[in-house]
Amino acid sequence: MAACSSSDDAATTTGAVDTTSAPTAPPTMETVPLLGPASFTVVPGTEQIAVLDAEPGAALSVTRDGDVVADGTVDEQGSLLFRNLEPGDTYAVVSSTESTEALTVWSPDDVPAAELYTEQQTLLPADGGFGYVVTRDGTTLSANVILPGPAADGPYPTVVEYSGYQPSDPDSSQLAAIYTAMGLAYVGVNMRGTGCSGGSYRFFETVQLLDGYDAIEAVAAQPWVLDHEVGMVGISYPGISQLFVASTRPPSLNSITPLSVLDDSARSTLYPGGILNTGFAVEWTSARVEQAKPYGQEWTKTRSDAGDTVCADNQKLRLQNPDLLAEIETNQFYTNPLGDSLAPVTMVDQIDVPVFLAGAWQDEQTGGHFPAMIPAFTSSPHLYVSLVNGLHTESLSPPIARRYIEFLQLYVGKKVPDLSAGPLIAGGLGAAIWGTGEFGPWENRFAGMTYDEALAAFEGEKPVRVHLEQGGNPDFVPGTPETNQVLEFDSWPIPGIEAARWGLTTAGELLADGAVDPAAGSVSYTADPSALPATFLAADSPNIWNIGVKWDWRPLPEGTGVGFATAPLADDMVLIGSASADLWITSSTGDTDLEVTISEIRPDGTEIYVQSGWLRASQRALDEAASSELRPAHTHAEADAAPLGDEPTLARVDIFPFAHVFRAGSRLRITVDAPGNARGEWEFRSISDGETVTLYTGADHPSSIALPLVPGLSITAPMPPACGSLRGQPCREYVPTATGA
Repeated sequence: MAACSSSDDAATTTGAVDTTSAPTAPPTMETVPLLGPASFTVVPGTEQIAVLDAEPGAALSVTRDGDVVADGTVDEQGSLLFRNLEPGDTYAVVSSTESTEALTVWSPDDVPAAELYTEQQTLLPADGGFGYVVTRDGTTLSANVILPGPAADGPYPTVVEYSGYQPSDPDSSQLAAIYTAMGLAYVGVNMRGTGCSGGSYRFFETVQLLDGYDAIEAVAAQPWVLDHEVGMVGISYPGISQLFVASTRPPSLNSITPLSVLDDSARSTLYPGGILNTGFAVEWTSARVEQAKPYGQEWTKTRSDAGDTVCADNQKLRLQNPDLLAEIETNQFYTNPLGDSLAPVTMVDQIDVPVFLAGAWQDEQTGGHFPAMIPAFTSSPHLYVSLVNGLHTESLSPPIARRYIEFLQLYVGKKVPDLSAGPLIAGGLGAAIWGTGEFGPWENRFAGMTYDEALAAFEGEKPVRVHLEQGGNPDFVPGTPETNQVLEFDSWPIPGIEAARWGLTTAGELLADGAVDPAAGSVSYTADPSALPATFLAADSPNIWNIGVKWDWRPLPEGTGVGFATAPLADDMVLIGSASADLWITSSTGDTDLEVTISEIRPDGTEIYVQSGWLRASQRALDEAASSELRPAHTHAEADAAPLGDEPTLARVDIFPFAHVFRAGSRLRITVDAPGNARGEWEFRSISDGETVTLYTGADHPSSIALPLVPGLSITAPMPPACGSLRGQPCREYVPTATGA
């Protein structure tokens, strides 16, 4: 999901190639007419060559050692971009009558000299405001600087937000107040091909990651930046971008704070379980495509019309943006190198700075699968993780923000944490996001310590925090993002976790200790995605993050799914982690889309949503090396896809990570049906269309579910949270299915 300076001045001084003289034709080519010097501008870069100011409609080719390696037609803005070129020398861009001199396409490993950044000390305004930074290929990226006080009072600890939204728009920087209230300078930088930044946009292509490296170094070189080091901040898109950029190891980056992120763009969010998420995932991509068009963000047109010629020139390559929606349609299976290049889990092992990672299990946007990549942060010296039930903005909520502020002040601010800005931040965000400003106390835990003492104390704490029952704290209005209890652990997955297996029976039971159904039979349902609303957000609901959100989570209509439940639990049971529903099935059509949902049936007859997982049965093939008893990892490769046969076949469904307390007297339930009505903003393009799905039990086909049991935990929170109070977890009246559960 990427920018290059297309202004004539910037291109001439920061990377454009002099095309004023023609190359000399080899003497052995006497029969070939000599080509004249190119009249267009060429900007080579990393794995790319950009053409600007060419004749619209002209046919151009890229040659290497005389052989054509790419060709294309100049667009109506006079631009053409050649992507995915092998690094090396002896390239040229030619037409039927013109040719450039020899060009060099750079490798991602080609690191610019430090002078590229130190020479930019005057590009960003010293007193704050709008400006540009220059990347290694001459592309200019628009940036907006907000200082926490007069420049004369600096230098200031500084954070950078980097995304394809509009962080550099001076009139769209509300979240900057979070950081300036902490005494941090804030710099919002627009990615290549967005805002007033130059170049062409493609979701997290290599050059966009390297732009992030260059932006970090250019900002860190500014005279008002403390110690010439910066941290990165942002939630969602700018949170995800931190993972990609930090993997390139900018030397002046001192920490990152990715909030509400994903681990795998394709397999966990766009095609969860191999099923296209036409809800948030496709809608989000469509919005990015529109905003990356020439003047796709309204503020850029206003700025250009007011005289910003760089912003105007930087729109020139926008018609070279790839059709991301078409690519989604044509990449229905996981393929490499594309798939891995868009999956942070494949590169976070390269991140070598402290990391603060936070997110919610039921995230209605990114999905909540991100904890699967926690073990991959093998190079980070300090990884702090905060996990919670709820929605996309939960990572900014006070229970997590308290630790988040401490992290930023310790690693970016390099001072003893002071949470005095907490109430100001919470009050400002509270009404806008959650509909309340009433939260718990903001305690300065490190008051009276020196910086070294505070840092040592922070680093000595257990790094993984699991917040239980956010929204259900009885001291606040139901739905308020305050938790009931916080559990702390040394690592993820949780140490001592056990795979507690429960066997399914045709009578709708879940038998403990993996016991198999003595009756050994089968149950069937009709897979009908249209039987329920696509999402469980009510049509008349306020903002999904608001404490007054309305849910429309409905029981399964008769015959459209099957349910299974435990007997009432004798003791509290705490589950934290991923789960695997191991189902032996057949389908009348040879394929089906499965949705498995975990819920809690309370003694009072209400039922609370916990988590779901999805799988297209034909994509059940596992990556055995990456799979475990609690987490089936599917390849989703086309070569591995296979229809279901006539005999029962094992399909393991990856249930997304979660944490939930099932209190004594409650029952744990799972349901199996076609996808839908199990996320706030996810919708699915399902292949299910009325086929009969049969699920088998017994010794020969032991359908079961493996759950992440954490034994020995002491649950001190009040019991139980009110129905409907838990963030992201709808509550309804329990209605059994035909199996009796």
